[in-house]
Amino acid sequence: MQQLEGLLRKAMQQYDMIKAGDRICVGVSGGKDSVALTVALARLARYFEKPYTVCAVTLDPGFGGVTADYSALEALFRSYGVEYHIHRTEIGHIVFDVRKEQNPCALCAKMRRGALHTAAQQLGCRKVALGHHLDDAVETFYMNLFREGRIGCFSPVTYLSERRLTVIRPMVLATEQEVRDAVRALSLPVVKSRCPADGATARQQTKDFVHARCREDRAFRQKTLGALQKAGIDGWGVLKP
Repeated sequence: MQQLEGLLRKAMQQYDMIKAGDRICVGVSGGKDSVALTVALARLARYFEKPYTVCAVTLDPGFGGVTADYSALEALFRSYGVEYHIHRTEIGHIVFDVRKEQNPCALCAKMRRGALHTAAQQLGCRKVALGHHLDDAVETFYMNLFREGRIGCFSPVTYLSERRLTVIRPMVLATEQEVRDAVRALSLPVVKSRCPADGATARQQTKDFVHARCREDRAFRQKTLGALQKAGIDGWGVLKP
């Protein structure tokens, strides 16, 4: 976890993610990435040079009409002094039962994003933190290239003018394996996704491609990161000295 905290601190400094006094809302799906991000931010807040506070929000999509049990996360976040809110939604019902989406991920993500931003504003937060890591960035870059024929990626920092919110991704310099190691080291609880499309998406196919390339070239992720930073694509090159 200390290694992960160091990578968060580096990203937060390089991309100027935090201002003194920020109240940060972490979107927690229940998976390893968002849980690790919440804990790492809470631990880092104890000594980061710019004081900030952390709260967390889970939007239960209610996949299959089942209400998920987040009691383990409630206990975990309480132990770190993190304010935690669970919002029950009908996103799963709308996406899979009402709309019967053939490609459900886009609509699901849009609805969850809107609900998270609303929750953050209601909680008095100006920053929303998401658990995307370096593997996510690399996969997004190649998905955009191969499937849409464009060069682009999500940004480490994004300002949403209509919402007056700033979205930050403090784990963008950490690999998925480093996140997994941190979760294992602290035996952090996770809540498995009940999404019917889990593991059968275009992203999973791209993930498999990236893993195959990394087996051939262990520096593949870092080379892609370097290309993003050198080209300054979507804010990746705006580094603080």
